[in-house]
Amino acid sequence: MLNAKNISKIFHDGKRNDLHVLNDITFTLDHGETSAIIGSSGSGKTTLLNILGGLDEPNSGQVLLNDVDVHKLSEKQRCTVRNKHFGFIYQFHHLLPEFTALENVAMPLLIKGSTVQQATKSAEKVLDDVGLSHRIQHKPSELSGGERQRAAIARALIHQPECILADEPTGNLDRKNAEAAIDLIINLNKEYNTSLVIVTHDLKIAERMDSVYTLEDGVLNKA
Repeated sequence: MLNAKNISKIFHDGKRNDLHVLNDITFTLDHGETSAIIGSSGSGKTTLLNILGGLDEPNSGQVLLNDVDVHKLSEKQRCTVRNKHFGFIYQFHHLLPEFTALENVAMPLLIKGSTVQQATKSAEKVLDDVGLSHRIQHKPSELSGGERQRAAIARALIHQPECILADEPTGNLDRKNAEAAIDLIINLNKEYNTSLVIVTHDLKIAERMDSVYTLEDGVLNKA
């Protein structure tokens, strides 16, 4: 389903020094598979995740989504691909503060072109799935940290993407809420039949995935 081939990424610091963040990386994810990428802070995990999701460009290599090279598409086409095929979960929820949980979760469908009625119905359903049916009219400032992250998980799943890309989704939560969030992500991943790539430094989370990769010195290896 998702196949990265020979991905390299180099950053320039403006002083003619090159930082080789990713070196000739190959990564494959099948339909319904869950995979963890672990590594120390600054190892390039987020950069790799952004390249897989079409949010960042590699210097070389390919990212194939169902045999389509994502990085050969126009920016408009990549936006369409992201909105249709990917769901993103971040360490910080990135909910829009002026909108309710229901409105935040419905947003991807509205952007996709669904009617307000369709988007609202779907948002109510997925918010119920994450245990927030009683909080749908609350704004992010009125939700707890765990509730905000559950709303973010609901937003990532509402359009039933093929793949969820999660970047340290529990990094801003205490242990109890972190475990609850991971349980939720894994259970919903199975229910919605999506693939999952999770970037984490937490070995307990990584061990729950089907496959585990380590990223060190720009090199990705299967653990």
